[in-house]
Amino acid sequence: MTGTQTPTLGVARPQRADARRNFDALLTAAREAFAEQGAGAPLEDIARRAGVGIGTLYRNFPTRDALVEAVYIDEVAAVVRAADEAGSLEPWDAVEAWLRRFVTYVGTKRALIEGLNKDSPVLLSCRTSLYDAGEPLLHRAQAAGELRDDATIGDVIRMVSGIAGVAFDDDAQRDRVIAMAVDGLRAHR
Repeated sequence: MTGTQTPTLGVARPQRADARRNFDALLTAAREAFAEQGAGAPLEDIARRAGVGIGTLYRNFPTRDALVEAVYIDEVAAVVRAADEAGSLEPWDAVEAWLRRFVTYVGTKRALIEGLNKDSPVLLSCRTSLYDAGEPLLHRAQAAGELRDDATIGDVIRMVSGIAGVAFDDDAQRDRVIAMAVDGLRAHR
């Protein structure tokens, strides 16, 4: 639906199937390790989780910054894809589906933000991609009379990010509170 472009690193996914599997396994292992231990998780642990040697990790990601950025970009790309996929749903359902995926991204972002280079153009590019992906969903729901006319993508992203960033007793409580907030976006009829 949105056709939004997601920023890419200077490191492209490998062409060979086995190398691509290793690359993807490293991203998955890094995402899990960063979620558990923060962006300072030992690279040796990430390589071990991925089932590869440390040399393979460094061939794909020559620095910790490169790995952190790659995981971050991969998460942003998933949120952008979720917006595209949600485009086939009814307007309100599309907004809710995209925001559910956005909440998952916020959890990952918290773990990665300490390891991201704040001066990196990747951060601005990722932010732009997220806004560009979600905005058409909001506009469609507003045009259908299902979402408040005064809500902007910036408002919605800040609201959901703020709530998702709070410590909750469990996932069920977090989901309940986010559902209440998202329900507040509904147009009053």
